[in-house]
Amino acid sequence: MALFTDGPPSTIEELAALDSQLLNVAHVEGIDVTQKLILAQTELSLELFSLLTDNSYYGQWLWVMTPRPKLDTVVVTPPLKLWHSYRTLEMVYSDAYNSQLNDRYAGKRDQFHEMAKRAHEKLREMGLGVALAPVPGAAPPTVVTVQPASGSNLPDGTYFVAISWTNAAGEDGAASEPSAVTTASSTFLVEGGSPPSPVTGYNVYAGTSPNSLNLQNAAPVPAGESWIQPGVLSTAGQPAGTGQKPNYFRPIPRVIQRG
Repeated sequence: MALFTDGPPSTIEELAALDSQLLNVAHVEGIDVTQKLILAQTELSLELFSLLTDNSYYGQWLWVMTPRPKLDTVVVTPPLKLWHSYRTLEMVYSDAYNSQLNDRYAGKRDQFHEMAKRAHEKLREMGLGVALAPVPGAAPPTVVTVQPASGSNLPDGTYFVAISWTNAAGEDGAASEPSAVTTASSTFLVEGGSPPSPVTGYNVYAGTSPNSLNLQNAAPVPAGESWIQPGVLSTAGQPAGTGQKPNYFRPIPRVIQRG
């Protein structure tokens, strides 16, 4: 699971799966769905930040016994993802209605408004997922070809390589978008870049398709060091993931929330 601060929790493809008319409506009405995803995340971040910093919650014993989490420790759990998805769809249809005053758009707007409220209620029941040592999503790595070591037999071809940051507990952040590299009588070297705290290393995922990447290293590569692919790609390693799981769930007091 990604951190909330890694970027919009939902994608256009996931929104289209929830509403099959979305792409057509956005095209006809000239609505930028990508911007709506960002705006919806911004709205939710303000609400979550207010929740996490409101002094009125000090009376809740679980909010006193542990350090108050920050926004960058919040993990995107299924209810939070749905809340973001439905809020985005509500914003899309609100724009469409304001443009055309079409009652059909108003009905969809109201429908997704209610669904966003239900997703928020489910989030309240479940609590906020929190990571104790949050690992942000990684940026695409720098990948270059190098001469292989003796005995290396990486076949010539195009490879896709992604990384994920890891912390001291071995927890993975969300994997980066893959970088492509083409080899010819060579192998490839991966540089992870400058890691943020509390990152201590990174994992390398590679494959011949950007949609099928497997772990290549047996142990996390120490931060600041490079990785050289030793030979043919491993297809037995775990696939690239979407991020770490919550270490615990923070109860949300029952309050009236917008949306």
